[in-house]
Amino acid sequence: MTTPDDARSPNAATRAKAALQRDPWDLPDVSGLVVGVLGGTGDQGRGLAYRLARAGQKVIIGSRAAERAQAAAGELGLGIEGAENADCARRSDVVIVAVPWEGHAKTLQALREDLAGKLVVDCVNPLGFDKKGAYALKPEEGSAAEQAAALLPDSRVAAAFHHLSAVLLQDPETERIDTDVMVLGESRADTDVVQALAARIPGMRGVFAGRLRNAHQVESLVANLISVNRRYKAHAGLRITDV
Repeated sequence: MTTPDDARSPNAATRAKAALQRDPWDLPDVSGLVVGVLGGTGDQGRGLAYRLARAGQKVIIGSRAAERAQAAAGELGLGIEGAENADCARRSDVVIVAVPWEGHAKTLQALREDLAGKLVVDCVNPLGFDKKGAYALKPEEGSAAEQAAALLPDSRVAAAFHHLSAVLLQDPETERIDTDVMVLGESRADTDVVQALAARIPGMRGVFAGRLRNAHQVESLVANLISVNRRYKAHAGLRITDV
């Protein structure tokens, strides 16, 4: 027998079809979310913190030393706060991981409980350098993002913000950063949030680019961009055409 509630509730197939038909640019309002940036005292982390705060986002910089984070926050202004990593993680709704690859696993292992239930956005690029230039490393898990997911089973992990120039991010004279941000993750709700955060930065657009199993090639592409930038003395980014 079908009840009135059953009649109103779409089944899983109907919900899936509706999701596919939804406008991919219909993104949520993320203006009220607090964004934490682990590694926020490094160039990439500082740049992301600055751009998001400049766009009106509440931002907390995290560092192993609270004093260092507070000093960086004071230099950036815009209402940015600085805190020790664990405090930053606990107080944030979304946490961007922008730590050096060498400290990636150790940092996340130490913050597993503090990051539980959070949306964690990994932007770390595993790279090596030799006399020929930058080259991609492949972690045992497949990528930095997949390593994060393995180390943080109680968090929701996405990957994004890999291909941004730290120089442009930190330059107060640069009004727009004309680039796309490739966003990967397992949940559309989560990748929509990350896309919406990227879209708050003038000139920037977040584009869904697959699940976390596809993160390695996205992280690796940074080695190619470094080569482009060195040859042409540029701050190259990416644009996805026809979307």
